[in-house]
Amino acid sequence: MNEVRIGVIGTGVMGTDHARKLAGGIPGARLTAVQDFAADRASALAQELGVLAIAEADALIADAEVDAVLVCSPDGTHAALGLKAIAAGKPVLIEKPVAAERGEVEALMRAEMAAGRKLVQVGYMRRFDPGYAEMRRVVASAEVGSPLFMHCQHRNESSPSYLTSELIIANSAGHEFDAARFVLGEEIVAATVISPPEPRHAPGRQPQFIVLQSASGTVVDIEVYTDARYGYDVQAELVCEEGTVRLRPGPPTSLRHAARDGLVVPPDWRARFADAYRLQFESWVRSIVTGQSNEGSTAWDGYMTLLVTEACLKAWSTGNRIAVEQPERPAFYQG
Repeated sequence: MNEVRIGVIGTGVMGTDHARKLAGGIPGARLTAVQDFAADRASALAQELGVLAIAEADALIADAEVDAVLVCSPDGTHAALGLKAIAAGKPVLIEKPVAAERGEVEALMRAEMAAGRKLVQVGYMRRFDPGYAEMRRVVASAEVGSPLFMHCQHRNESSPSYLTSELIIANSAGHEFDAARFVLGEEIVAATVISPPEPRHAPGRQPQFIVLQSASGTVVDIEVYTDARYGYDVQAELVCEEGTVRLRPGPPTSLRHAARDGLVVPPDWRARFADAYRLQFESWVRSIVTGQSNEGSTAWDGYMTLLVTEACLKAWSTGNRIAVEQPERPAFYQG
């Protein structure tokens, strides 16, 4: 296979951005079809990009002109569409979270193992961000000693009205859960959640402060504030025995304007992680062409992140420190 023909399910903000990236020059990839329950939206994007608009998700997965599927539809549909892609023998990249419930992820893993090849990748693109990748390298090399703390900050300019205090944990914080596992190279074993008061401009929605502990004892703290108003701001710092590694903030340039001097903060994730998404797609397509694995999150990674999420939700509702379940990792997902 020299070219991977990709179909995108879901053409909201995320799916549209991904479709444009795939149509705009990912080596070895060719966007061939899009689908959305809002047919007009899918048709408009298909016309813009010169691809086919398919009415039903099942039909897109089954289409002979689609070799691989990118799932960007609402969270509750992810697992079912992933199962259908596996049944069709087609690689599928599922935007996070991989599923809403653990039983759905377990079904995905069983289907993938029965198929005999890893077909599922979960869209935790921070694994491909150069900053997080460098953090992982530093930990693996032990050049500044063992990690002691990982400080994480996740702020959005604003969030949609449907986002609740619970969803801040169940959805927004998922990237940090996976990034911590990726950087530290080990599982998260315990979780605690502390909630500050609701912001005046976001009643009914609390920011969350999450404290995790890894298998070796590293403490990970995560601030998730989805209504910070000033922009999209993701930071992380790794504190080790003999030094630190910090993500560099902001864009490569600064701006002086209207008596202010500083960095421009992007309004959302698309600019901040543009390179990470591009590298994720390049790696995914390359793995399909070559049959080799990549650094992307597997179905197992999605499963373990969901177990961390479950522990955090329980910690939030009870006020207690909650242990994260540690199921035995199947041999299929070793290495």
